[in-house]
Amino acid sequence: MRETMRAVVFHGDGEWGVESRPSPEIRNEDDVLLKVERASICGTDLHILSVPPGHPATPGTILGHEYVATVVATGPSVRHLHPGDRVVIDPNITCGFCEYCRLGFSNMCENMTTLGIFRHGGLAEWNVAPAKAVHKISPQVPLDRATLAEPFSCVLHSFERSAFVPGESVTILGAGPIGLMFLMLYKAAGAYPVCVVERAEFRRRMAERLGADAALNPEVHDIAREITTRTRLGADIVVDAVGTLLPEALQLVRRGGRVILFGMDLRAERELNQYWITRHEISVLGSYIQRTAFPKVVRMLEAGFPPLEQLVTHRVDLEAIGEGFRLLRAGEAIKVAVIP
Repeated sequence: MRETMRAVVFHGDGEWGVESRPSPEIRNEDDVLLKVERASICGTDLHILSVPPGHPATPGTILGHEYVATVVATGPSVRHLHPGDRVVIDPNITCGFCEYCRLGFSNMCENMTTLGIFRHGGLAEWNVAPAKAVHKISPQVPLDRATLAEPFSCVLHSFERSAFVPGESVTILGAGPIGLMFLMLYKAAGAYPVCVVERAEFRRRMAERLGADAALNPEVHDIAREITTRTRLGADIVVDAVGTLLPEALQLVRRGGRVILFGMDLRAERELNQYWITRHEISVLGSYIQRTAFPKVVRMLEAGFPPLEQLVTHRVDLEAIGEGFRLLRAGEAIKVAVIP
């Protein structure tokens, strides 16, 4: 292991660079030293790099919170991990002691920090993470699939919050990687019809390939009419996978239906008709990261479902990550994997 490594470093105000940084070392008894095998770019990374930012982050931090790695070494208190283990990382580090953690709402932890956002993450050659964040996964799971364990755990948490019943109809706003993960999950669970609303033709075609019953362009179609025609009453569940579309979602969900808010953007401020929500008994549910989904996701990915590797449309070396950012901003990619 070299004394220095290459890493993607956030500097603030939209500035970043691929730089040489000191290679990390084990400093705490529960640390795990990791060799990053593959990472991927998240929409949150793009929000962090926007001006003004759509998500906070600490300047000087190595980015990257979606990654799969191999254990190099462990601190003296780590018993469940050994050198050579293939692992995926839950980047959201909770304290376990605050009132929210004690109530079982660890995703609301008052002292949470996140690898790749507030602490050094996985867009680098090596990384150190606390053992409780590191989950073993079979080396038989393809790297492109394993690297998406973290975002899929958040999707599974949202799915569980939606209280879905097989046979219900689902409309998904946005066919980026998150929207497409929702599509794969709801289709496999027995939703019908599953309609996806997306402007980009490239992403609509991907939604169709993954089984969407309709992939609709809001610039061409009257979406409310299309959804009502296909569901009669409106969708049982509407998922906003973009983070700015709650008013639109409220027009597509049936009376008594559920709206799941997944996407986030600090800059999103919209006016709402509260009367409409109350009069139609619409349940609006926010969903933030996950609490207990990560171990389930590991088992699912080991079993071969869902085939998340189908979402990886491009791969770039760490030094060329700028091209990955460009592809995603231009809507020319679904998921970009990064090879250190």
